[in-house]
Amino acid sequence: MEITAGTRASDAERDRIVAELSRHLGDGRIDLAEYDQRVAQVYRTTTREELTGVLADLPTLAPARPATPRSRFPVWQRIEAAAWLTVSVLVLVIWGAISLGVGEFTYFWPMWVIGPWGAVLAVRAATGIESGHRHRRKI
Repeated sequence: MEITAGTRASDAERDRIVAELSRHLGDGRIDLAEYDQRVAQVYRTTTREELTGVLADLPTLAPARPATPRSRFPVWQRIEAAAWLTVSVLVLVIWGAISLGVGEFTYFWPMWVIGPWGAVLAVRAATGIESGHRHRRKI
């Protein structure tokens, strides 16, 4: 049985090298034919030293930036929700001031401002309408 001097390469390391080769292909440093040859060479290798040889003539790339998570709610829905919250607090303060001025709780009219507007915003957010996150069920 033959024992190699180098450390064995894992599938994850091979995949990382192929991803780097893809970035070099996208940047135009290598063409498609050379990319195919190098990828085949990567999957034929057994040691880490052989893997580094595949990238020896290419510059070292900066680590790829992780993708920033996208919010479930589009910016306009967040703005509308902030406006709803601001108006809700404002009408509650007005209602509270009127109730204090009269000396007793008056009719709770803010529900007609807060309720319908909040219900519409909640339905739009829950269903994903306008946000692009709506999924149709196949029947």
